[in-house]
Amino acid sequence: MVEARVKIDYGVDLHARPAALFVQVASKYSSQILIQKEDKEVNAKSVMGVMSLNIAEGDEIIIKVDGKDEIEAMEAMKKLISSGLSNFK
Repeated sequence: MVEARVKIDYGVDLHARPAALFVQVASKYSSQILIQKEDKEVNAKSVMGVMSLNIAEGDEIIIKVDGKDEIEAMEAMKKLISSGLSNFK
């Protein structure tokens, strides 16, 4: 399992469209990907779960990835967040 603490400070909240992009990227990997904000943890492959965290600019989240492609998946998730959830390629 790999884990990373990430601060959302790129001028975007994880509302519907960014949350859907987050889920789309997470779903490309076979590893289990979880997002934790404060004491709540959700499946990163669930739009409703991601949206339920109400992640906003300035929030800190923990991404946990467990599985055979965990390193690649973690890098993709961190790259997506650092792109501001808009210019990810």
